[in-house]
Amino acid sequence: MTQTVSVWLVLLAAVCAANLPFLSRRLFLVVKLARPKSLAMRLGELVVYYFAVGGLGLLLENHGGQIAPQGWEFYAITGTLFITLAFPGFIARYLLKHRV
Repeated sequence: MTQTVSVWLVLLAAVCAANLPFLSRRLFLVVKLARPKSLAMRLGELVVYYFAVGGLGLLLENHGGQIAPQGWEFYAITGTLFITLAFPGFIARYLLKHRV
């Protein structure tokens, strides 16, 4: 797998994972809850998905060669990018009117 394919795979996984907490009513797509998920639960799920996608990126980077050292700036930027990618799911869940 080339580096370009790896980058696109991580970006696609990030877009999907960032929107999953807002599009699914189940916790991590598996656990059915008695009450609807709160915003805090969705944000907690978003953090877990952030680290899962980061692990995928680390795995693919390790497969492609040497892992580059990252400082706090890298995590600040990727965290804000992940939150930005979650924007469509947030809009669909909280700002659009849903018909019953």
